[in-house]
Amino acid sequence: MIRVNCFFKANEGKYNEALEAAIALVAESQQDEGVVSYDCFESATRGEIFLICETWKDKAALEAHMQTPHFKEYVGQLEAAGMLKIEQFEF
Repeated sequence: MIRVNCFFKANEGKYNEALEAAIALVAESQQDEGVVSYDCFESATRGEIFLICETWKDKAALEAHMQTPHFKEYVGQLEAAGMLKIEQFEF
């Protein structure tokens, strides 16, 4: 399996816009072939931070997900609203 942790820090005034994009991304991505889990968590201590956690059956499933229209649309919105840091590992 492959785990992806996507840390997001919103630009000033962009948090709600970014969170809406993240929630939409999660909702659509949970339907993708090969997804094991896909969720979003808000920081309890830092108001501009949230984390998207994804687990995929295999690399092919993750790569297919990254080609979907919803991935491209919502990740584009997130990139415009703040900074992303992505960690990926297999387990």
